[in-house]
Amino acid sequence: MSSSDSLTMAKSKTNQTFNVFVVGQSGRLQYEALLFAASLRHFSPEFSGRLIVAEPQPGQLWNRDPRMDDNAVLEALRDLDVEIVPFESKHFGQTYPYGNKIEALSALPKDEPFVFFDTDTLITGDIGLVPFDFSRPTASLKRENTWPKLELYGPGYGEIWRSLYEKFDLDFESSMDLSQPDEYWRRYLYFNAGFFFYQCPHIFGEKFLEFALSIRDDAPPELVCQPLDPWLDQIALPLVIHALGGGRDTLPTGLLDGEVSCHYRLFPMLYARENDAVVTALETVSAPNKFKKALKGHEPIKRMVYQGRGQKVRALFDQDDLPRKEQAIRNKIKREGFWMR
Repeated sequence: MSSSDSLTMAKSKTNQTFNVFVVGQSGRLQYEALLFAASLRHFSPEFSGRLIVAEPQPGQLWNRDPRMDDNAVLEALRDLDVEIVPFESKHFGQTYPYGNKIEALSALPKDEPFVFFDTDTLITGDIGLVPFDFSRPTASLKRENTWPKLELYGPGYGEIWRSLYEKFDLDFESSMDLSQPDEYWRRYLYFNAGFFFYQCPHIFGEKFLEFALSIRDDAPPELVCQPLDPWLDQIALPLVIHALGGGRDTLPTGLLDGEVSCHYRLFPMLYARENDAVVTALETVSAPNKFKKALKGHEPIKRMVYQGRGQKVRALFDQDDLPRKEQAIRNKIKREGFWMR
């Protein structure tokens, strides 16, 4: 099904209220959170749920105050009717900030459907047209084979993933895509954690926390040579989704990570590889003077968007004929002296 077909189908199906949240903290994430909020308000003006920025609070697991600290950003978020919801870091914090998305779930409104996005995401269409089935969670399929890392003479994909499903008494066989070859990474349920959703953040969060901590603290022997940082959230996520009755195909293709959202990750990569609509969306939502003051506090946005470096990056590539490997794109940007993160 094409993305335009998905949108046409969605228009006749959606009349849902749900909350959207990202995690914001000092440094880069607060500026990305502002861009995300501005893009959602611009492209989804009729969104009726709560737009939440979950914010970790100071504590023993942080070596400095993690809260958003740019007053211009905070003022702009208020202007966008964003709720800042605090949460306590009890298990991850400084040593594993990716765990923020796991711990923040307990601070969200209970029994209210939610969609989580990484802050390095732009909303580029009407999120109200996405036909979420909140009883059947899924996550982003815009991913590469980043985990597990197979070792010579070590266990393969099947053995590693089976050990995790058996650890949590989950049915491994039903999680596989049998149209993919045995020992090919796409056969096994694996997501990017750039977005996910469910009908209750507390149920999802409790399961996510349980699985992540158990993998971190008591991993199966098959994982003895496997890196858990930074992949822990993406190792636990497919197990959570499978346990809660979800899977890889519970959303129409072409909407999230398509016409309605873009997980761009880094601004040089956005300009290098995303389509014209995403670039236009970024430059449109960052243009109002009320946001410029805040966003200029982040050097990559200042130089890439406002000073035109992004368009110089874009001119280096044919977006219809990009290098197959992301590293080749990064290397070319770096050689030209335009890399920023």
